[in-house]
Amino acid sequence: MCILVADDDPVVRDVVRRYLERDGRVVVETGDGRTAYAALARTGEPGEVELAVLDVMMPEPNGIELCRAIRAGTRPDTPIILLTALGDEDDRVLGLEAGADDYITKPFSPRELALRVASVLRRTRRAPAPDPAPLRAGPVVVHPAAQTVSVDGEPVSLTRREFDLLVFLLRNRGQVFSREGLLEQVWGWDFGDLSTVTVHVKRLRAKLGTRHRIETVWGRGYAWGRGDIIVERADAR
Repeated sequence: MCILVADDDPVVRDVVRRYLERDGRVVVETGDGRTAYAALARTGEPGEVELAVLDVMMPEPNGIELCRAIRAGTRPDTPIILLTALGDEDDRVLGLEAGADDYITKPFSPRELALRVASVLRRTRRAPAPDPAPLRAGPVVVHPAAQTVSVDGEPVSLTRREFDLLVFLLRNRGQVFSREGLLEQVWGWDFGDLSTVTVHVKRLRAKLGTRHRIETVWGRGYAWGRGDIIVERADAR
């Protein structure tokens, strides 16, 4: 297993590689998205990619496009950290919506990146035994063991993080959780951008459609099914 570092700047690749190797990681470097995607396609081999660090501005395709392709491809659960020179919130949210697990804005500390790689790997390796009992909330039915979701009998495709968020909210329906709390309790994140939660809630609402009951309690967080005290619901931040 290895860490893929894809960046068109050889200096960045070299510095990142050296810091990751200090932590005992095996690193594969590429300078463009096409070569990176080919590396990600290798499975069941010693060089299989365990986590990808992708530069947003690299060529053919760029990091955002490659992130979307990974999430839609044969290895959708590959952890991804984006390197970006774009620091605006809209740009960060764009990366999160594309499916990134984390991002770092350039210029960055190589040691911080190495720590974030370790953090992302820790939380993605956590795989508690699923409860076999199905979860039901009206027309929404979730089978944790099979990791399937249906609404009104029709299957709904969720990413792993969307699925984990839905299961957590259903198992704790009626309780309000802050974005910080959801980061920690759903995904085990020691740190991270709170926009991650906002984006995943928005996407989960869109996929469940009018049947979702994810509600926004302003100033406090999110809950499934607290309609009596909710100020606003649906697509609110």
